[in-house]
Amino acid sequence: MELLDILKIAAAVLALAVAIIGHEIMHGWVAYMYKDTTAKNAGRLTINPISHVDLVGTIIVPASMYFLPMLMGAESGFLFGWAKPVPINTGTVIRNGGYNAAMQVDLAGIVYNFTMAAFASIAVVAMSQPTIADSTIYIFAYMFVFQLLVINVVLGVFNLLPIPQFDGAHFLMHLALKYKINTIAEFFYKNERYGIIIVLVILMTPIKDYVLFLPVQTVLGLLLS
Repeated sequence: MELLDILKIAAAVLALAVAIIGHEIMHGWVAYMYKDTTAKNAGRLTINPISHVDLVGTIIVPASMYFLPMLMGAESGFLFGWAKPVPINTGTVIRNGGYNAAMQVDLAGIVYNFTMAAFASIAVVAMSQPTIADSTIYIFAYMFVFQLLVINVVLGVFNLLPIPQFDGAHFLMHLALKYKINTIAEFFYKNERYGIIIVLVILMTPIKDYVLFLPVQTVLGLLLS
């Protein structure tokens, strides 16, 4: 494995950690604003990655998405994953801020991802593309910022999808409850256990080209234009 390959993997792993850990912390932090101390009491409002590692979402899925294409003779894949969800007492949040507060908690991670992507896009545009004459530090910095841009956009777009157990579904569930459309809320609640299965189906089939890659490419095009 060449030095550039090592730098690329290291930059991607670091960017993924920043994206998914920050995403989860933001959920807990916004909930804390509405006097829900569940995440804080569990020690989850920390940047310590060990506290946020999920065996499937943080290790197995990212490694599979990145290395499987290489084993099949293609170029390396993209990194995608998630951290262990931050515990939140939604009842406390709703009691103190209503369903609007619950929806703010739902969208907090997505807002974080798109904000990080926006800052990363500014850095990418400002930096010149590295050449072999540049230092290793500069090459790594450019790779990190670029991966930070792409991964945050991927996570932001994916979490907007109304997949049970994920942020987009939680938002729609609380929006439905706010307007007393209980059938929609019950649908998402009853099907939460199938969320991971739906995610894996999307990632492992051509569906991802339409529901994930197309919107991701559109957002990246806007940020880099």
